[in-house]
Amino acid sequence: MVRAFTDQPVDPARVDALVDLARRAPAAGNSQGMAYVVLCGEAETTRYWDVALPVERRPSFRWPGLVAAPVLVVALVRPDAWVERYAEPDKAATGLGRSPDDWPVPYWWVDAGMAVEHLLLGAVDAGLGACFFGLFGHEAAVLAALGVPEGWRAVGTVALGHPAPDEPGHSAARPRPDLDEVRHRRTW
Repeated sequence: MVRAFTDQPVDPARVDALVDLARRAPAAGNSQGMAYVVLCGEAETTRYWDVALPVERRPSFRWPGLVAAPVLVVALVRPDAWVERYAEPDKAATGLGRSPDDWPVPYWWVDAGMAVEHLLLGAVDAGLGACFFGLFGHEAAVLAALGVPEGWRAVGTVALGHPAPDEPGHSAARPRPDLDEVRHRRTW
């Protein structure tokens, strides 16, 4: 995850190609309940940051280079798209077509994670830097500022751009478990 960006713009065609990669990620039942709000350039990204990270909070923000990202992609899901899809005849027997509450695992989040990962890996492959981060307590305000219709939820935001010199986050030093600790063959 890159948390500092240069002000060099990103080719809009490259951004569209990355969103297209995300669009092609697997989705349960091919539900296709995702959308992306793409903000390019300082005027558009400033609208986002003014809501998500107001100016008065920026001096104490740990990652000031993140605010310099020339592109922000807000990944969205509409959970009812999965419910609607699973109410169709070929999926109705699952019992998941009545309400989002019927889903023991809300696959809109799973599918969104795969879509965002497509975008992140595509960015790296294109020589760009990227960072995924959540909206946390600012979700409703950001969605309203971006004119997102009712029924949509924000998965998070991906900052995209050309990487600037950066220092790794504190979490980067946490060791990953050994493969033998997480891989179980034939049984736990």
